[in-house]
Amino acid sequence: MEDNKIRVGITQGDINGVGYEVILKTFSDPTMLELCTPIIYGSPKVAAYHRKSLDLPTNFSIVNSASEAAPDRLSVVNCTDDEVKVEFSKPDSEAGKAALGALEKAIEEYKAGLIDVIVTAPINKHTIQSEEFSFPGHTEYIEEKLGDGRKALMILMKDDFRVALVTGHIPVREIASTITKELIQEKLVIFNRSLKQDFGIGAPRIAVLSLNPHAGDEGLLGTEEQEIISPAIQELADKGMLCYGPYPADGFMGSGNFTHFDGVLAMYHDQGLAPFKALAMDEGVNYTAGLPVVRTSPAHGTAYDIAGKGLASEDSFRQAVYVAIDVFRNRMREKEAHANPLRKQYYERRDDSDKLKLDSVEEDL
Repeated sequence: MEDNKIRVGITQGDINGVGYEVILKTFSDPTMLELCTPIIYGSPKVAAYHRKSLDLPTNFSIVNSASEAAPDRLSVVNCTDDEVKVEFSKPDSEAGKAALGALEKAIEEYKAGLIDVIVTAPINKHTIQSEEFSFPGHTEYIEEKLGDGRKALMILMKDDFRVALVTGHIPVREIASTITKELIQEKLVIFNRSLKQDFGIGAPRIAVLSLNPHAGDEGLLGTEEQEIISPAIQELADKGMLCYGPYPADGFMGSGNFTHFDGVLAMYHDQGLAPFKALAMDEGVNYTAGLPVVRTSPAHGTAYDIAGKGLASEDSFRQAVYVAIDVFRNRMREKEAHANPLRKQYYERRDDSDKLKLDSVEEDL
């Protein structure tokens, strides 16, 4: 396997949805194989069934592990000993079991250093539930398995439009009581670090949305802005972070103000993701920031309504692969830069000899 090619581990997701369709369509383009070495964790039989049903030209090799994957070739690692039946558009517990098996194998091989990044195809969050998986979604599961104690931050993104969430997959009735100054600051710090480390933005500008309509209207429609959100923003701004707000969510998105920022922090799931998906669904990517592992997925779900019909667009999945590759490369560049920092050179003002002085550069944390 070529050392300079990024090894992309891809989990099959729900076999009754559009996962295999968008994966196989993505890698039907030979140029994708020039960018990376893709390894699907799933079932060769299921992959072949999807390929035949949808009349797709994509070829793949069957391997026992990513260690056997060849460059310039799509490979499939078999993750199940069971005969799994594909029934397009049907929520099924066996399909959920197969999705979990693929995810577990990908995580095992990531830990063993056999793949560099993980791209997950959509799962059915209900059918995958089991004793091994009792999480609201991929993000929380991967945080538990690969986070090393760090907290994850869900970012939905398309190009320079990035939306992150303070609260994720929780009931609406719990949102207000969950939001605290400390939680907002935790998410802002992760967001700011990710924009620098993962996307190469030197001084990222982050907009923070309000919780209540019209940003609370000075307490008339709620006091969270005055008591929690504004103090959280101000404390970090005083420390040098370029964070602003809180902005009323409707006007901020509707007026296009989001284009002036590198990231937008929303208070809850639908506040951020409803406008994002309205504006950028086709090529949107879900990126899990804050963790040692680089993990992305398409912004769409299993799409049961069009599964098996050949109508699914691979654009979002392709972008998820691109983002995973870009973020991995950015992290490697930053790691190399910090491993060999340049020494600061300057002339000391009070030295009449004008002799060149050298001083070590402190790492910018």
